[in-house]
Amino acid sequence: MAEQGPTALYDRAEHAARTLRGRTTLEPRIAIVLGSGLGGFAEEFGDAVAIPYREIPGFVSSTAQGHVGSLIIGKVDNIPVAAMQGRVHFYEGYSLEEVTFPIRTLKLLGIDTLILTNAAGGIDVQLTQGALMVISDHLNLMGVNPLRGANDERFGPRFPDMTEVYSRELQELVTQEARVLGTTVRRGIYAALAGPSYETPAEIHMLRAFGADAVGMSTVPEAIVARQMEMNVIGISCITNMAAGISEQTINHQEVMETGEKVRITFTQLLRRIITKLP
Repeated sequence: MAEQGPTALYDRAEHAARTLRGRTTLEPRIAIVLGSGLGGFAEEFGDAVAIPYREIPGFVSSTAQGHVGSLIIGKVDNIPVAAMQGRVHFYEGYSLEEVTFPIRTLKLLGIDTLILTNAAGGIDVQLTQGALMVISDHLNLMGVNPLRGANDERFGPRFPDMTEVYSRELQELVTQEARVLGTTVRRGIYAALAGPSYETPAEIHMLRAFGADAVGMSTVPEAIVARQMEMNVIGISCITNMAAGISEQTINHQEVMETGEKVRITFTQLLRRIITKLP
């Protein structure tokens, strides 16, 4: 692996951003991370170029089902957008530096608004299978923070404020655009655990006591890094299953993928409207 340390990390992210600039003439200011089963939205981009992660210096490849592993840069209604078709996860054995390296790169590419999407388990009984939840706050229960280690001030402060990780203004935009589509999007707190095993009923009971409305294995490290770099963050969860103990059904990843496909049209319509209404 390349030299470690804050200077090396910044230089590697800048190198990756330069590589991306050499593959497209577009200059996106909006980026989307598309979670499990949600990657199809990027296939609707116009004037698009697809860049496999393996061709981007510093990016690692996703091993999770439903995560294609390509960065798509194209246009949504003539607005330049970058989209990650899938992400890498802590549970795959990668470090959080590797997990969040694409977010660092996107910031240096010029991205200032980041839309994070994921498939999540519903804890709040009102968040039924197929529902969409805009993330209002999160619980980092992964046991580690992506900012751990030496800090490079060029990325942001050593101790960044996390009072408003997910922009309140943009949360309101998401709920307004959902209403236009005739869809109800609830706000809720997302809890991130390391995975890869699904949670036990006792763990879900604990998370509910903590105030969590949904649970997953991603998003939070990316959001923390994005906020350190002063990006505007939107988080949207697709509730693909009810968490353990909430329903009597067992949980499997195939169900997650199938639910993502069922809500794809509504989800992509919502994303398109959000993109066109962003400042």
